Amino acid sequence: MSFLPLFPLNLVVFPHEDLNLHIFEPRYKELINECLENQTTFGIPTFVNNKLAGYGTEVHITQLSKRYGDGRMDIKTKGLRIFRITDFQNPIENKLYAGGEVEFLESEDLSETVNPFLLSLVDRLYTLLKIKVDYNKPEYQPFSYRIVHKIGLSVNEEYELLTVASEAQRQIILIKHLERILPIVSEVERTKDRIAMNGHFKEFDALNF
Repeated sequence: MSFLPLFPLNLVVFPHEDLNLHIFEPRYKELINECLENQTTFGIPTFVNNKLAGYGTEVHITQLSKRYGDGRMDIKTKGLRIFRITDFQNPIENKLYAGGEVEFLESEDLSETVNPFLLSLVDRLYTLLKIKVDYNKPEYQPFSYRIVHKIGLSVNEEYELLTVASEAQRQIILIKHLERILPIVSEVERTKDRIAMNGHFKEFDALNF
């Protein structure tokens, strides 16, 4: 067991992910100042459906980008490892911020194997949306973590992925998500094309009756 100061947010942070934060609340200014002074880490547990979900990711501060005159800060952080909260204290005694005893996941699946079908579905999504998304490999980050924020998952669905230890299983979850949304996206894009054509002169092939 380890003790971490906690900074709950309505988002999911994954290991090896870069996250920029603007710190403005007094309790979190205190937390971040202590982490900077002591060179310690803190945890970002996911707050979803109006409650603390139980899992989160330990992060460390990689850079203090800006400190404002009123104490606000812009910081850069990086995700380290996933934890489960076993005892939550809000606030910690003599502190403004929350904290808790956490249990870290014993092992992390850093497999670099990418399911070819998943890759084809991701490419199909971006083709339909007519956008380019860079998901080149950051060091040590599995494919599921690289694309999780880039394929339209809800916070609840991202949180589900955070709790799954197997990279192969995470990729299966993403495949099911894409298989579900691709027909919807495809129909929306066809509708947009039809709307764009409205009012244009149209030429149709002759019909034989």
